[in-house]
Amino acid sequence: MRALPATLTGLRFRLVAAFCAVALLSSVLASGLAYVLVRRAILERTQDAMLGEVRDTIARTIPAELPPDSAETLARDLDAALSSRDGRVKVYAAPLPLDRDMWLPPVQHRHLHVPVTREFARAATRGLVFRRVIHQGRPYLLIGAHPTGYVTTIDQPQRTTPPIVFVSVSLAREEADLRAFTRAVAIADALALVVALVLALLAARGVLRPVRSLGRAARDLGVGRLDTRVKVRGNDELADLARTFNGTAEALQWTVTELRAMEAASRRFVADVSHELRTPLTSMIAVTDVLSEEGGSSAAGDTATRLIVEETRRLGVLVENLIEISRFDSGTASLVLDEVVVAEAVAAALDARGWSGDVAVEGPQDLVARLDPRRFDVIVANLVGNALRHGAPPVRVRTRRADRGGRSGVELVVTDCGPGIPGDLLALVFDRFVKAEAARTRSEGSGLGLSIARENALLHGGTLEASNAPEGGAVFTLWLPGVPA
Repeated sequence: MRALPATLTGLRFRLVAAFCAVALLSSVLASGLAYVLVRRAILERTQDAMLGEVRDTIARTIPAELPPDSAETLARDLDAALSSRDGRVKVYAAPLPLDRDMWLPPVQHRHLHVPVTREFARAATRGLVFRRVIHQGRPYLLIGAHPTGYVTTIDQPQRTTPPIVFVSVSLAREEADLRAFTRAVAIADALALVVALVLALLAARGVLRPVRSLGRAARDLGVGRLDTRVKVRGNDELADLARTFNGTAEALQWTVTELRAMEAASRRFVADVSHELRTPLTSMIAVTDVLSEEGGSSAAGDTATRLIVEETRRLGVLVENLIEISRFDSGTASLVLDEVVVAEAVAAALDARGWSGDVAVEGPQDLVARLDPRRFDVIVANLVGNALRHGAPPVRVRTRRADRGGRSGVELVVTDCGPGIPGDLLALVFDRFVKAEAARTRSEGSGLGLSIARENALLHGGTLEASNAPEGGAVFTLWLPGVPA
């Protein structure tokens, strides 16, 4: 399912859409109610006017005492009185049969707009009736009437029955008025929607301006501009939010400033101590080398001498690592790039440490990359040394060309067949002073090797990742850019 564009999910769109939806719904409901009321008023006005006219005309035309054989004459008079010249009102007046129960099937007459059904005609014989009908897609008002309350003037009542009257009124004029009203209502709704849209945009602008200001300030704060503040306008909820943001930013600035000062002091302390220890350690290593060559006067002396030599060298490595870390922290570490044959550089790193017989190397012999040879040697030494110390044979190093993000580079993968990296340490394996054997007071590593390896990889613009193989063992994957196309 495709995601909606950001413009359709933003706060502005939702505010405007909600505002317009409420305005449109209100306008449509009001228009619908107005239409129903106006339609009822128009139709009832026409209906009441025609019913009154028919009733009054019948009362004027038909006397209370009917002369004999006057039905046809009265029918003509009613036709002439009720019909309109424009054809809007048509009348059909006819004498009743002698027996009303024998009324002929539906009346069809050319003088009416619509046919009259038997049921309607029978209902008309009992008084005044009306009905609104649709015939051939057009609206009409059908009225039926038969006078009551008359008296005969002779002894033959069948000769003095008044005619029955049917009136059909075209409602086309009313329908046209309703269409005009509907168009006017639609135009009014459209104008209301436009006005609502403009007001919604203005309202959204007023709401979103401080929100955008807060967003920009938050982004500036996130990239380190801790002196960022927003202007507080008014006393509404957004103003309270701005004041809260400013207070938070001020507290954060103070805290971060203190932490940076403490971190800088800590780094200076580590760097200074490391450099101060370097000189006496150099002398101590030289003395321990002499003691190691001369040996002790007894077995206990030999053991003590070896212990002093090993611990002094270990302390020397720790100091060198701390000095290297201090260079990364201070930003003074730099690259000295050169064209390096990767397979030869890996072999040289293994040979220098006597690991050639313990590690299987796979990969092309002609792969060349532009790297810092010394730092690449440190990375390989730390990764392979970690695999030999904490993993199990066989340890393998595989190199190959790999492109990432449109850049050519070299990938180096170091694997072992040991127990792998504990799950709780997998995310922390590159942190400083993290050891797989943290519970032990003594261990061979300083806990800085993998951290230094990753810093060197990042300095090259590459990556160093750690994982566990499905069949067991740790996997370290190094990728460095710089392979010529």
